[in-house]
Amino acid sequence: MDGCFYCEDSEKRKSLMIEICQLNYSDIYLNRDQKHKGRIVVKFKSHKTEYFHLTKEENAGFFYELALATEAVFNLYHPDKINYATFGDGVPHVHVHVVPKYKDGLNWGTPFDDTLPKQYLSDNEYQQMVKEIRSEIQRLFTEK
Repeated sequence: MDGCFYCEDSEKRKSLMIEICQLNYSDIYLNRDQKHKGRIVVKFKSHKTEYFHLTKEENAGFFYELALATEAVFNLYHPDKINYATFGDGVPHVHVHVVPKYKDGLNWGTPFDDTLPKQYLSDNEYQQMVKEIRSEIQRLFTEK
């Protein structure tokens, strides 16, 4: 869809996130801001703006893949809790921010805060995380 941040393959999107993999119902991205280690975004593959716009099959498939991607992050980075954020008034496309939280870490006990200074990694660190998460998602997808 024209003008949709998630549908267009734009430089802005690439500046904020790196594609990890494409699944049947979702595309998984690594958020470039890694102040919450392992933060990813799971977006619905086609342009829909509300969960109730998804068919029963799409809903089940999307949330299954969201759970797999989240489990991969949990297995790799061992957060104490994972927060899920769904917004959409600024970017109207079904997507979920998966934000690992760590006790005694940033924003523990409060919602995550994107206004705090960002933590960027080197290209090698991003590529390593992408490789690890992709591999773990594929392992879980095959196993389940």
